[in-house]
Amino acid sequence: MPPAHRSRPLMLLLGPRLDAVSGVSSHLQALIRSPLANRYRLRHFQVGSEGRHEGAAGRVLRLLISPVLLWMAIRRLQPAVLHLNSSLNRGAFWRDMIYVLVARLNGVKALYQVHGGALSRFLGTGRVRRGLLRNLLSLPDVIVVLSERELAAHRQLVPEQNIRLIPNAIDTAPYLHLPLRRYAPGRPLELVYLGRLAREKGLYELLQALAIARSRAVDARLCIVGSGAEQARLKQTVDRLQLSTAVTFAGAAFGVAKLELLSRADVLALPSYSEGLPYALLEGMAAGKAVLVTPVGAIPDVVTAGVHGILVPPRDVTALATAIGTLAANRATLETTGGACRQRVATQYCMDQLVRNFSALYDGLLPSPELPADARCAEIEP
Repeated sequence: MPPAHRSRPLMLLLGPRLDAVSGVSSHLQALIRSPLANRYRLRHFQVGSEGRHEGAAGRVLRLLISPVLLWMAIRRLQPAVLHLNSSLNRGAFWRDMIYVLVARLNGVKALYQVHGGALSRFLGTGRVRRGLLRNLLSLPDVIVVLSERELAAHRQLVPEQNIRLIPNAIDTAPYLHLPLRRYAPGRPLELVYLGRLAREKGLYELLQALAIARSRAVDARLCIVGSGAEQARLKQTVDRLQLSTAVTFAGAAFGVAKLELLSRADVLALPSYSEGLPYALLEGMAAGKAVLVTPVGAIPDVVTAGVHGILVPPRDVTALATAIGTLAANRATLETTGGACRQRVATQYCMDQLVRNFSALYDGLLPSPELPADARCAEIEP
């Protein structure tokens, strides 16, 4: 192994399989492909069920063995930092706190990043649960959250903890080359959804809202891009609502194929029940698309109602239908709205910002923040 390679600190990134259809997988890929890889050695350690095909017995076995495998990986690789990517849900939180404990028992710094879920809902009202969560959230050396709302909630629960706000980011270059969609009279409003086909993404409500809007003579269509467990039931719902001529399923799309589908759309629709900071939102906005979204997770930090699109309450079919009608009636303004979306992401949620944020955070966890000169990369300011 060349000396320059050995001199770079090793960061062990815990999360789902890299090719899983998941926001956390997208985040891990973004880190690994970024200039951070010139400054640190980034290794992935798979945890979680996403991207796996296992039954109940396999899941139990994995949960029992995974901490042991992590212990062995830490002893073998000697990472400087364990970067755990998690969510505030019943399964992931308790599982991932074991990984944090494994890191601490081995003397490894632990960075705990929360990608989804609301702490206020996860806490509940019981004093015992609140006390337990406070103690567990004190275990990591630093906690990273995606939204202002979660930053405030975590600081209120564990005020002594080091908590940082680092939003997700994307490589904006491929999206900025797409031309802004221009208004053409007589053309239907083209909606696009990007992501997993899951109930909590609000897709059933979106289909119901589209049916209502079309019953009001609103000329609108929807392209659903993604894959997931709900695909068959969603197609049945399309048939039941008599939307077969208005809804298309494009399957999972990546790279040029995804850019092509985005280029044909007027509006990105993402009416989720809960979110962290969805990559689909950043990609759609960077492509210059107005958005129809719910004010959950970090979305209100990114989207200003009336400037970047329309915010509607989760699960509100009537509000969604009305918003579709409003967007269709104001298509001439969508180019301006899309331009504002593109500017927002290009200036605040670009990869350079993410690299700077995590470089500073990683350096702060190292015994000495000063790295050898040959380990630095030109893209990162010292």
